[in-house]
Amino acid sequence: MTAPKAVDMTVLQIKQQVVSTATDAGIPKFWITDWLLYVLAKPSAFLIMEENYQLTDSEFEQFNAGVTKMQQGIPLAYLTGHQEFWSLNFNVNEHTLIPRPDTEILVEQVLLWIKAQGNTETTIEKPKNKANKRLLDLGTGSGCIAISIAHELAQGSTGNTKTNVAKNSWQVVAVDVSAEALEVARHNAAVNNITNIEFVQSSWYNELPTNLESLFDVIVSNPPYIDESDEHLQRLQAEPISALSAANNGLADIEHIVQQSLPYLRAGGLLAIEHGFDQGAAVRQLFLDNGFDAVQTMQDFGGNERVTLGQLF
Repeated sequence: MTAPKAVDMTVLQIKQQVVSTATDAGIPKFWITDWLLYVLAKPSAFLIMEENYQLTDSEFEQFNAGVTKMQQGIPLAYLTGHQEFWSLNFNVNEHTLIPRPDTEILVEQVLLWIKAQGNTETTIEKPKNKANKRLLDLGTGSGCIAISIAHELAQGSTGNTKTNVAKNSWQVVAVDVSAEALEVARHNAAVNNITNIEFVQSSWYNELPTNLESLFDVIVSNPPYIDESDEHLQRLQAEPISALSAANNGLADIEHIVQQSLPYLRAGGLLAIEHGFDQGAAVRQLFLDNGFDAVQTMQDFGGNERVTLGQLF
């Protein structure tokens, strides 16, 4: 005789409790339903087609344990170990930030700029005796920015629009000070079949050469930019704080990246940085004070200033 279940819980019952559970925990509703699908190893249609499915004891225990961890501040992506970004799948853990949708704006703007250079007379000085152009991603973390850009450039496209960018004509260099983060990034490059990328352990530019052949046509970064005293950091304690917050009202690392970029960026090259919603004016001034032109700030999906770009002339 089969022993009775300790808890008889169906998909429908969980769905009926999602709103109250998410509200009480202060987490997005989709975290709970996505976690349920992960535990059951089912596609999203299962939530509609199989509402009467009754979880096994082990499934319920795993589901309930995960919800408890989310209530304690552990993000869904750390429970599943992965996060989608730019149509690719990335492994993440406690050593890396979880990729955010707004960071796709940074990827998109860099690709659009590269496309424009391919369609017009470029002002970038051509590297001597070197076919490949070079792109640097500072503070790569999971590698989501570098790998997404490298993926598009290896395809010979920028986003959904084909360009005249030659396949494999770009070499991407991804830098991070954390050896653990770089291990994750290397794995993500491998699983996404990205080969036109090199990983370097370095604190920003420190371990990079400055000779002419090593200059970059594009430097991109999503650095720490949250003020160290910002109360929102309390909700992000599961993620590496060193990758989130910075001194000087959150501007210290951005200031360093901009000021130190000149020996590493080719004339006519692009610098693109993600920043806080209220830092646009300050970041634009940093660009202008350090010799950048065509400086502009792009908004994220919420209409907030999020990415500033400028060319070095």
